[in-house]
Amino acid sequence: MNNSFDFVVIGAGIVGLTVAYELIRRKPNARIAIIEKEAAPGMHASGRNSGVMHCGIYYGSDTLKARVCASGAKRMIEFAKTEGISYRQTGKVVLATSEEQLSSVEKLIDNARKNEIPAELIDHQQLREIEPYAAMGPAAIFCPTTAVIDSAAVVHRLREILQAQGVEFFFDCCVIGQDNDTYLKTSQGLFSYGFLFNCAGAYADTIAKYFDLAEDYVLVPFKGIYWKLSPTANPKVRSNIYPVPDISLPFLGIHFTRVISGDVYLGPTAIPAVGRENYGKLEGLSLLEGGVISLQLLKMYLRNENNFRMLAHLELGKYNKSNFLQAARKLMPTLTLDDMIPTEKVGIRPQLVNLNTRKLEMDYILERTAKSLHVLNAISPAFTGSFAFAEMIVDQVTGSL
Repeated sequence: MNNSFDFVVIGAGIVGLTVAYELIRRKPNARIAIIEKEAAPGMHASGRNSGVMHCGIYYGSDTLKARVCASGAKRMIEFAKTEGISYRQTGKVVLATSEEQLSSVEKLIDNARKNEIPAELIDHQQLREIEPYAAMGPAAIFCPTTAVIDSAAVVHRLREILQAQGVEFFFDCCVIGQDNDTYLKTSQGLFSYGFLFNCAGAYADTIAKYFDLAEDYVLVPFKGIYWKLSPTANPKVRSNIYPVPDISLPFLGIHFTRVISGDVYLGPTAIPAVGRENYGKLEGLSLLEGGVISLQLLKMYLRNENNFRMLAHLELGKYNKSNFLQAARKLMPTLTLDDMIPTEKVGIRPQLVNLNTRKLEMDYILERTAKSLHVLNAISPAFTGSFAFAEMIVDQVTGSL
């Protein structure tokens, strides 16, 4: 087997797939490999997300997220139209539930204006027409361009397109090191490359450290658990109902999402987890990784940066259904325990902590060597913005290609 490639992409999540898609578009004769430790693409964040195409209202105009979110969403919908993938553009409402959130509402509207995103303040009557059961708070924003998409179908179709164009996939292949920016060491042997893209999601920082990068960062995972509305309660939500987020944190808070299947999910939480794949109580745990992450969580708890202590207490409490309901009722006061039914849906948000500032990183981070680029902290809205994000990533190294 000749494991010599012009480009090697680590990770077959949405970022890795769209980077390969962008590479083959620019270099149709290039030899490209995608290396993935799982048996199929999109097994983690890309296959566990809600499929929401975010409009970009949450992100300041000076962020990489803002640069790719809205344009990426448009390109994703164009891809869906071309490839016959299901999507639905129904918009969403963002609700302020207290007077203290009004300054954040102003910030969101300012973001929308600067990022040229359609968004408007709506009154109680307009809110009733859009979401009849939503809480009537001091302010509400309507974002008409928010959509939902069949994210699993996107991942599946990208794999088909890439394979048809000659991109080679290596599944069940784990990266274990690198040698002088020339060879990648894997469980399936050495891969030589002209240029390497590290799009490994929750493991991107680990792989970057093989290249003497990401030294100022440590990863802390947060677990997102969900409930689903029962068949009788399902009609209470027409599209998407979100809270005004705490802009000092990267989490949007519990919200209601009508996904492409028609089910309505409540979630996710942001519970500190002790493993990058800690989807269940004990699933995805290792003593070494769990010890390192637990130590970092303890430091964050003691320092209490970004009011982390209160966040941890509130989120851990949401393992309890009654506490989860209490949070959801801020958006829908008529919700009851019987309206919520269990679901196996759960995800992990791999969040980087900056060891110098001791704060959670809020934006994407790109680091590189002469022959490699590493996509760190590729958190939401990475799926939404993926086509535009991939273009930006490849643009970073145009002179090296």
